[in-house]
Amino acid sequence: MDFGLSEEQAQIVAMVDAFAAEKLAPHTGAWDRDAHFPLDVMREAAGLGLAGVFVDPEHGGSGLGRLDGALIFAGLAKGCVSTAAFMTIHNMVAWMVDRFGDAQQRARWLPRLCAMDIVASYCLTEPGSGSDAAALRTTARADGNQHYVLNGTKAFISGAGASDLYAVMCRTGGEGPKGVSCILVEKGTPGLSFGKLERKMGWNSQPTATVTFEDCRVPVENRLGPEGDGFKYAMQGLDGGRINIAACSLGGAAWALDAALAHVRERVAFGRPLSALQAVQFKLADMATKLEAARLMTWAAAAALDARAADATMRSAMAKQFATDACFEVVDEALQLHGGYGYIADYGVEQRLRDLRVHRILEGANEIMRVIISRKLLEAA
Repeated sequence: MDFGLSEEQAQIVAMVDAFAAEKLAPHTGAWDRDAHFPLDVMREAAGLGLAGVFVDPEHGGSGLGRLDGALIFAGLAKGCVSTAAFMTIHNMVAWMVDRFGDAQQRARWLPRLCAMDIVASYCLTEPGSGSDAAALRTTARADGNQHYVLNGTKAFISGAGASDLYAVMCRTGGEGPKGVSCILVEKGTPGLSFGKLERKMGWNSQPTATVTFEDCRVPVENRLGPEGDGFKYAMQGLDGGRINIAACSLGGAAWALDAALAHVRERVAFGRPLSALQAVQFKLADMATKLEAARLMTWAAAAALDARAADATMRSAMAKQFATDACFEVVDEALQLHGGYGYIADYGVEQRLRDLRVHRILEGANEIMRVIISRKLLEAA
């Protein structure tokens, strides 16, 4: 498999790297400290086509593939992991509307999503159903032929309260995945409310809170696709989401490796730069190897998803599990190489460690990735 970048991809990478270096990296520490949601900067990214990466150009999107997306989100994450991760969530919802919405829904939502005139959040997880997403309890009861009435609570929702549009997985039918539908709920709809902002270990440049529906009345035309197809959409969305979050881990780890290389060249101990010590050299070699292996797995999964390969779901799970684990280890080693400086916020390494930690939990915990992989292996046997 040839992963040499095309001329267009090389131009995309250069553009994203320049944007991340100028608009994200200088501010990520302050955004983390102040829990600031940089919507103005994300709208600048949208102006470069980065808010509708996978959306058809007919509706303002960039019409790119999953490998292109992985390159984009890794580049953004080199500047700010948390902000890049939110961009992946917004892009996931935009892709779902483009892929599963009807012509009227695409025309209504996509131009504004691609410009980030409106911001989107994805609502799947509930207080009682995280890894067991098919057990979700939020209901959408039909009220005549024109409306649904939603009741329930979603937990750990990125962008809650700040986003304008919420893609909600809710139960319109019986138990299990076939009873789940996807309904778009607009901010300001009566009965939609938000909990207090969560205090978090990382991802502090984006708000996280519960989303509650209390007799929340939504027009039936806000449902994506037929009733009962929502869980299928959610799982297809998560294939891409897992690649995206793996890419964000790649970006954070690449930044940390660069920071470690610069530090060990400059830091002198016992009369020599740290880089002259073989123990340090071996550690750097291991870090670079882990990062490259994670990058190749992520790119391979993205290419499989672009090709709609039969094993794309398994490859996406593999890439997410391996890359998020390996990249966290790379950042942890970078912190160790910095010594006490790595523990100080001004150096930025501890922030990347905090931001990458949640990647091993969200989009399906890595333990669940192993369940998916093993099931696919056993099915094949």
